[in-house]
Amino acid sequence: MTTSTTSGPSVLVVGGGTAGHIEPALAVGEAVIAMDPTARVTAVGTPRGLETEIVPRRGVPLELVDPVPLPRKINGDLFRLPGRLFTAVRGARAMLRRTEADVVVGFGGYACVPVYLAAGPLAGRGRRVPIVVHEANSRAGIANKLGARYAEATLAAVTGSGLDAQVVGNPVKRAVSTLDRAALRAEARRTFGLDPNAPTLLVVGGSQGARSLNTAMAGVAQEFSDAGVGVLHAVGPKNVDDAPTVTGDGAPYVTVPYLDRMDLAYAAADLILCRSGAITVAEVSAVGLPAVFVPLPHGNGEQALNARDLIAGGGALMVDDSDLDPDYLREKVLPLALDRDRLAAMSTAAVSGGSRNAAEVVANIALDAAGKGTR
Repeated sequence: MTTSTTSGPSVLVVGGGTAGHIEPALAVGEAVIAMDPTARVTAVGTPRGLETEIVPRRGVPLELVDPVPLPRKINGDLFRLPGRLFTAVRGARAMLRRTEADVVVGFGGYACVPVYLAAGPLAGRGRRVPIVVHEANSRAGIANKLGARYAEATLAAVTGSGLDAQVVGNPVKRAVSTLDRAALRAEARRTFGLDPNAPTLLVVGGSQGARSLNTAMAGVAQEFSDAGVGVLHAVGPKNVDDAPTVTGDGAPYVTVPYLDRMDLAYAAADLILCRSGAITVAEVSAVGLPAVFVPLPHGNGEQALNARDLIAGGGALMVDDSDLDPDYLREKVLPLALDRDRLAAMSTAAVSGGSRNAAEVVANIALDAAGKGTR
């Protein structure tokens, strides 16, 4: 995505730390430029997050603000909070002036707190900037709960986020939202060395792989191959030496350290076994790929909630990490991979339950809000 240098609306997409905040922000920025080529899109994050790596690679200007973690208990950080907040908000106000911001679109994370405050209640007389809040996860974080109090519009990816929000889905980049899996399938399977005609399972445990997925698949790799089900398995860069292998003339079981081209991986697959992070759920729904989700067993159970709407609609299944073993794969996933009619029905349900145009919806709301400020 490239941004214009003309004098169109200045749109700030704010969110950092993790890909779950950064990717929706960049997807909306991409949609803004597509809708209004005169717009100027700037990403805002902190020096600590992945945005310092991801955003420059996308060709988007990046502004950094001081992070303001909000303490959840009484400790030394709580007493240092007022000073940190003052400094961060002052820097955010300067950044809003420097970028001539017309609208702030926040996606959560530490970067959002000072920007929300600088754009809203602490903006000073005559300097407020409209705020649009988007919550990507199933449970809203503190930053977005704060931003929603001052927002022109509050949006959410799924129901039950804890915000009084319009549910619009999770924005995904255009390369995913417009993906035609069927048209790309032959090229994708050639690229990965997969059988062009065999039903194919994609196994992805995140950029570093997932031990539980790798271990369970190792126990049934040969059975999948012998049954005629191809597998594309991203095992993680540190797990290559332990990757499953198969013998004989069955369907290929292809292992890779990681996947640079997720669009090709999605196109190659008929079914995916994966974690249920917010971005993953949004992407498999957007491309209509049936899924078996294995939520990360840590944290507050957020990953299980991310997928609940898709599961309820019939587009996906879910299994607890502790219950994922070779028996489950043998008894549930292998028959599903071989059932073309059921996969077709799940694919239809996934697409109908998803929101391929979420980025465009958020971008349209942001552009509508731009210019409503009092600066």
